[in-house]
Amino acid sequence: MACYDDPAIDEALAVFVDAIANQDWRMKNVYFDASGVMGVEKLTDKLKLIATRIREIGLSRVLYGSDGALPPAYTPQKAWEAFRQLPLTDAEFTIIANNRAPYRTAIADAIAGPGRTATH
Repeated sequence: MACYDDPAIDEALAVFVDAIANQDWRMKNVYFDASGVMGVEKLTDKLKLIATRIREIGLSRVLYGSDGALPPAYTPQKAWEAFRQLPLTDAEFTIIANNRAPYRTAIADAIAGPGRTATH
């Protein structure tokens, strides 16, 4: 979801939104990394559109990772603060912040060993 100042990005994302809305089976394991919404604070005219797209995609499909930050000036904390400028509710931000990629959970559980999970 990066570089939202390029209209082609929204056009491409709209294809995914339509596929999700139509329950396209190919979208079953598709997730979106929102940490790359770089410079969101400069896109004030696009904030509502980005928030709408996130809701259309489905909050459960949106992942946020700190890899979107470009140190030293743009730290993970500053990247999250910029992302928080989107017109989403606190509850929506909490869902996104707590989302985990299913493949990461499976790998972590495998490392934890039989009968254990990475969170226990």
